[in-house]
Amino acid sequence: MSDQAEQFTARCYCGALFLSMSGPADPVCYCHCKDCKRWTGAAAPAFATFDPTVVRWHPSEPEPFVTTTGVQRWTCQTCGSAMAARFDYLPDQVYVPLGVIDQIERLAPTLHCHAESRLAWLDESCKLPEHSGSGRDALMRGQD
Repeated sequence: MSDQAEQFTARCYCGALFLSMSGPADPVCYCHCKDCKRWTGAAAPAFATFDPTVVRWHPSEPEPFVTTTGVQRWTCQTCGSAMAARFDYLPDQVYVPLGVIDQIERLAPTLHCHAESRLAWLDESCKLPEHSGSGRDALMRGQD
């Protein structure tokens, strides 16, 4: 086993804001709460958790915004990508959305949080027709 910590990088959609983190990422989880859904724009947001001492912002940490007492969230000030969140009730943890992490394939979620708010149709969506690429023909017809 290597003594070197696993390295992760993340970037916003436009590339103006980067994060670098050294592992481990623990836990990796889905969050089904309405706040995380709305903030990320995802029906099933997923996050990797890092110790705040291993998270580095490039070029610099933007100002967080607070809409819920005790919760800080950071987004790219250029493109609006969700980049990180901290919760007072979970000290010593920074949550980074999986969608912005370059090494996402190495970060399979291991638990569901706020499971009572999970969308009922999520499990059924695995049975839907699949298309390689954009699925343009099916999208233009609105069916498979």
